[in-house]
Amino acid sequence: MVIYGVSFDLVGKQPIVLLKTAEANKFLPIWIGHPEAAAILMKLQGATAPRPLTHDLLVNILGELDVEVVRVTVTELRENTFYASITVQQNGSELEIDSRSSDAIAVAIRAHAPIYAADSVIEESAIEFEGEDVNEEEIVDEFKRFLDRVSAEDFAEAEVEEGDEEQPEPDEDEDEDDQL
Repeated sequence: MVIYGVSFDLVGKQPIVLLKTAEANKFLPIWIGHPEAAAILMKLQGATAPRPLTHDLLVNILGELDVEVVRVTVTELRENTFYASITVQQNGSELEIDSRSSDAIAVAIRAHAPIYAADSVIEESAIEFEGEDVNEEEIVDEFKRFLDRVSAEDFAEAEVEEGDEEQPEPDEDEDEDDQL
């Protein structure tokens, strides 16, 4: 998969990362939180923060520990929530780490690791475009029609329990200031 872009659900104002299959015209929309959208967009646009943000910090720590991010995989869609894993390698051993899909994508971008999605996720949730020459206007128009038909609730629990992974996270800087 490649990151095709980040957009916003105009109704719910929720960010959506759009992944595209490398070999076909299939697109996977994943609703994400605002902090993760900002982290993904920052790297896509080549911007840097004066101090490491959370995903940068994680990748920096892994690098210092001689741990390589091998790949990230969107593994399943369960109860309207995408699940992912981050595969890391150290001393020849691989380890799968459970992750939110948005965090896995933000880490992959920073670690220059490939992004995959399970076939079952693609079959169940991807939008497909026919033909080899797909123009971008057609993709954008179809994506807008898709957004008109669905809402963030289609991909998240209607009532999110406190602390659930789909609940938007507070701004990291505000959270840290509150704790001081």
